[in-house]
Amino acid sequence: MGENEAYCADSRRSRFIVRAFATGMLSAFGHNPTIAIRDFTGEAHFDPNALEKASLQLRIKANSLEVADDANDKDRREMERQMREDVLETARFPEIVFESATVLAEKIMEGQYRVKINGKLALRGVIRNCEINAQVIASPDTLRAYGEFSLRQTDFGIKPVSAAGGTIKLKNELKLSFDIVCSKIEGQQCEQATV
Repeated sequence: MGENEAYCADSRRSRFIVRAFATGMLSAFGHNPTIAIRDFTGEAHFDPNALEKASLQLRIKANSLEVADDANDKDRREMERQMREDVLETARFPEIVFESATVLAEKIMEGQYRVKINGKLALRGVIRNCEINAQVIASPDTLRAYGEFSLRQTDFGIKPVSAAGGTIKLKNELKLSFDIVCSKIEGQQCEQATV
């Protein structure tokens, strides 16, 4: 691997999910909605010889979020409608963007790193600081990052909502987990390299 090598996220080979946690009546039944982020692009720069120069940018199409658990079709459609129209307002804010400011990385063993990424998350027209902890596995042609981080909906001006006729109420905190695979690119933009 050479200096400042670029890698593009491949959403088809990756997994990126949001877990919401129920409160109220159904919380005892463990009905915690899982939302899959289906369409995103990203570009990472990573050089094991200059870890302090690492960077990450992710762009998520807000209307690509889908309820991934086993809710019935009617409840799923209603949760997705509410998520797109009321929570994310995807018509006004079509993209969710994360841009790293600093990356702290330490080598665990050959090709494996523990990484703390600090940056700005733009969600629903609000920009907030965000910290992401990840494990990174680097090989000559692939970069794989996996981990988990939390967000508070109210930090982005989102009022936690009810779904399924008010039987599901969601807590403020969301947990996002990811296992993102990136492929090395040569002399092109990531948007051209991914679908």
